[in-house]
Amino acid sequence: MSDKTRAGHRTYPAVPPGSAAAADEAEAGEFLDLLYAELPGQPHTLMERLRQVRAEIRDTGTYTHTADELTFGARVAWRNSSRCIGRLYWNSLRVLDRRDATTPQAVHAHLCEHLRQATNTGRIRPTISVFAPDTPRRAGPRMWNDQLIRYAGYPREDGRVTGDPGYAGFTDVVRRLGWQAPGGPFDVLPLVIDTPDDKPQLFDVPRELVLEVELTHPEHSWFADLGLRWYAVPAITNMRLRIGGIDYPLAPFNGWYMGTEIGARNLVDTERYNLLPVIAERLGLDTRSESTLWRDRALVEINVAVLHSFTVAGVRISDHHTESRRFLTHIAKEERQGRTVPADWSWIVPPVSGGITPVFHRYYDQADLRPNFYLDEDARARGRGKCPYPH
Repeated sequence: MSDKTRAGHRTYPAVPPGSAAAADEAEAGEFLDLLYAELPGQPHTLMERLRQVRAEIRDTGTYTHTADELTFGARVAWRNSSRCIGRLYWNSLRVLDRRDATTPQAVHAHLCEHLRQATNTGRIRPTISVFAPDTPRRAGPRMWNDQLIRYAGYPREDGRVTGDPGYAGFTDVVRRLGWQAPGGPFDVLPLVIDTPDDKPQLFDVPRELVLEVELTHPEHSWFADLGLRWYAVPAITNMRLRIGGIDYPLAPFNGWYMGTEIGARNLVDTERYNLLPVIAERLGLDTRSESTLWRDRALVEINVAVLHSFTVAGVRISDHHTESRRFLTHIAKEERQGRTVPADWSWIVPPVSGGITPVFHRYYDQADLRPNFYLDEDARARGRGKCPYPH
């Protein structure tokens, strides 16, 4: 994408992945311009802070964000995330500054604390933990997992998979690293933490920190017999946070689930738990022809079960109709502030009943605004159980 202006904003070229990158002075200046425009009353004037940052970049190749800059940058990164429908509450994001963690053990301890605070006994709180950035002298820590909590997948001799087929490759990787796999359908995978001074290390996620919801249905008692469950906190760990020309390769963040993420993707995608045929059979649906819409009917019942179960368990979740209306409220609020709301239509429109949600019937700006979150190919490879190193 070329470096040009769209809708009054700079559209950035893609930043290549990798560590040891110098800070982008121009991007730092744009970020500080934004911060001082939206958050007056800073301890230094804009010109004073710009001089400090430019001098630090010239001397070291990078600069250090203040606590206020880090918090503002992380929140605006959420505001600019074009694939997230739940941005109405961007300014309430809890930002945990973990830049002083240098060892795998320290990183793991902070990740556990992230889960504790984010879970909040079911009243899920949007939270981000920001670890050390990449600098010209030192790379920041990374994780091989794509979320703090995922379930293992175990291939069987009959070709099927116990657990989550989407994570069979990653499960194989952590087993070869020494993980003693229990072999069940909902085994929480260990964390693989990678710091520049240590080889990748495995850490279990303490069971007491993993809040899970057993799935039942308000009308079909047999649903509970399936033994299904899902975890409460979707904390993304494989996207780098870019603020003011600086990359933070480990900045796990979470909101709360929208029901369709579980009920229309994780549990039903053919390369995941693939439950539509199972549910259709239990419902007694005619699966001999697509025209009976058996998939659609089974899909709705799974989503009913997910929303019902989380609500009964007291775990925060939202439905796609409510979240769609909230997103339009977010757009209206941002437009009143004179700000563009970038959005990827294919991600914003829910995977269930998209055409009857208000987010379906409009176009969106797709400008790449910064601060923001980015997924690199090396992170994608780690999450799929492939070697993240070119050699």
